[in-house]
Amino acid sequence: MNEQNYRVRPLAETDISEWFRLRKLLWDELSDAEHKTEMMDIYEHTDSQLVLVAETDGGRLVGFLEASIRPFVEDCHSDQVGYLEGWFVENDYRKNGIGRKLVRTAENWARSKNCTEMASDSEIGNDLSFKAHQNLGYEETSRLVHLRKDLV
Repeated sequence: MNEQNYRVRPLAETDISEWFRLRKLLWDELSDAEHKTEMMDIYEHTDSQLVLVAETDGGRLVGFLEASIRPFVEDCHSDQVGYLEGWFVENDYRKNGIGRKLVRTAENWARSKNCTEMASDSEIGNDLSFKAHQNLGYEETSRLVHLRKDLV
């Protein structure tokens, strides 16, 4: 598979069920209800949220990306930052430039929204994600572990 065999485009209403399927592959810890709530929120805020899909010539969705514009991001210097919320490409379609094309398209969208910075995150220990970000020019700025305690 090569770049001529797929295209990256914004999510269409007819893509919702496939977007849901792909999201569940990336974020399998979320319940169906949590996915649906997040998807509705994204779909209702298209001024500051973006969903891109990667579609094969045959019309099959094999990847997606979610991005947003955030007013604050740790270690960034502006108050309008493009943010890669997540991206995913099915295993059989990886290493063909699809992820790169999804990210570059999101970066262009952020530029069109007057962003001068793009940021993302990766869980500690997720080496695949970390390396994918690095390969696209993203640099590590800090590491953070969140802690909590029940007070009851």
